[in-house]
Amino acid sequence: MSSRSAVAPVALAVGALLISMVSYQCGASLAKHLFPQVGAQGATAYRLGLSALMLLAWRRPWRRSGGGRDWRALWGYGLSMGAMNLVFYMSLRTIPLGIAVALEFTGPLALALAGSRRPLDFIWIGLVVAGLALLLPLRAQAQALDPLGVAYALAAGVGWALYIVLGKKVGASHGGDAVALGITIGALLTIPFGAVHAGAALLSPALLPYAVGVALLSSALPYSLEMVALTRLPARTFSTLLSLEPAIAAVAGAVLLGQRLSLLQWVAVTAIIVAAAGTALSVRRPALAQPLPT
Repeated sequence: MSSRSAVAPVALAVGALLISMVSYQCGASLAKHLFPQVGAQGATAYRLGLSALMLLAWRRPWRRSGGGRDWRALWGYGLSMGAMNLVFYMSLRTIPLGIAVALEFTGPLALALAGSRRPLDFIWIGLVVAGLALLLPLRAQAQALDPLGVAYALAAGVGWALYIVLGKKVGASHGGDAVALGITIGALLTIPFGAVHAGAALLSPALLPYAVGVALLSSALPYSLEMVALTRLPARTFSTLLSLEPAIAAVAGAVLLGQRLSLLQWVAVTAIIVAAAGTALSVRRPALAQPLPT
């Protein structure tokens, strides 16, 4: 196999991941505009419910046989996706998008650093700890973050780590149907929360264009692209390549939502980004060449 043909699948995976990150953050910014009408719970129900309808209509996974598929991993993948989305949107009610993603990103970063024993890895861990110390509401200043919002964002990080690990297994056993089935399971978890919180407001025709945009940009497109990356990259590599996510979120929040971070908050976000990028660059080359065993 030529070096060019060996690099092509990795380049495809990285390109798909970059597009998915930009799409995801644009969708999250759009979703904030739905919060006054239907709340974070209703926005999550819109996002996963409409995404599930889109992907089920496109993939029609019921046409394929279910033999030999890992259904337990699929349910874990779908439930972790649903919970991750719900608590992440709950965090956006009280903390800026860029900070919420930086806190959420600690999940994939912990996964990337899991099992590391090299001295260099402890430098990256130290940067993450420093970034969190600056972001967490440990100080009594006026700019201290809402503790509940921080807790929701960190919980989303746990869900994100589970999503990565289980996504590799589900992608291997369910192929192209994995995202459609996983989002459908996630929708089953989140729609009741949205219905209880927003009630009949979810059926408002005026909100439908925003809801479709959120579903497409935040779930249907990015999760489909992420599955392309997940099935072509090791989980550890995938996690570290997400290092641009907090920066993209901060820019999206500033441009689309008018959110501004303080200098100290930018330093904290940058520390987490540098830690993630440093971990990515220090991954041994063989790990980049072939996926982890599933």
